[in-house]
Amino acid sequence: MSGFVAVDWGTSSFRLWVMAADGAVLGESRGPEGMAHCVTAGFAPVLAAHLAAASAPSDWPVLICGMAGARRAWAEAPYADLPAPVSVLAAQALRLPPEQAGMRDIRILPGLAARDPARPDVMRGEETQLLGLALMGHQGLVCMPGTHCKWARLEAGAVTDFRSFLTGELYELLSKHSILRLGLPESGNPSPDDPAFVQAVDQALADPGLLTEALFPVRASGLLGYATPEAARARLSGLVIGTEIGRMAPQVGADGMTLLGQQGLGALYLAALQQAGLTPRLADAETATRAGLLAAAQAIWSLS
Repeated sequence: MSGFVAVDWGTSSFRLWVMAADGAVLGESRGPEGMAHCVTAGFAPVLAAHLAAASAPSDWPVLICGMAGARRAWAEAPYADLPAPVSVLAAQALRLPPEQAGMRDIRILPGLAARDPARPDVMRGEETQLLGLALMGHQGLVCMPGTHCKWARLEAGAVTDFRSFLTGELYELLSKHSILRLGLPESGNPSPDDPAFVQAVDQALADPGLLTEALFPVRASGLLGYATPEAARARLSGLVIGTEIGRMAPQVGADGMTLLGQQGLGALYLAALQQAGLTPRLADAETATRAGLLAAAQAIWSLS
């Protein structure tokens, strides 16, 4: 077998790469058909359409990471436990039965679970990126901005711990569904060099426990003429991101940290990390995903 098909199936997006055994990308296809779409439209038809669009060889297997393996998705791939090297993910990949996969060998990688009753946590999709980073030589803490930002620790090529922050979803809820929405612009995103963002990050870093106290003044500042809607939006973003980084910055050790992704939300995290006195290593999310999928595929099928 000289290659395979790699798929990263998110909640709201789909990415597919036709990959040679050496990792070269021979074709790709992507679209908005994430899990939320496929729960009603079906997973198999979406995959078939993208396989055809990327001209994937009919006898090459498919390896999927992400939300296709979630509960109530295509087929639940049970969570693997920590610590998790790539061999653990490969060994626990779920193979779809013929009635779901047709003639192809289709497998779904498991997510990861931190089974601590005092601090339980789970992830799906990020574990593949993390193992890709580990294989690329990254160690220490990794910050993965997103709707649910993940901070994970890599040691000796394995994911040994992680925790999730609801920062992105909290910002969405506050800006779209709380009283704060009345003082914010209807669209747009804050800039990392906006003075209101910088000031709010500094405030949150100095006291990460002040978040709930600091939120209503975002609304009051507009009512009293102290801030424009754009500045209020930047302040809200700086408060929630700064609170998260203020919590995690003291845990960055001598092995440093990596920031996965520097566009959009990642640019805000990079600015806030630098304000906290950190100099993160930078890595590309898609590159890490493909590296993790390739390593798992090599372990499952011994590609050559």
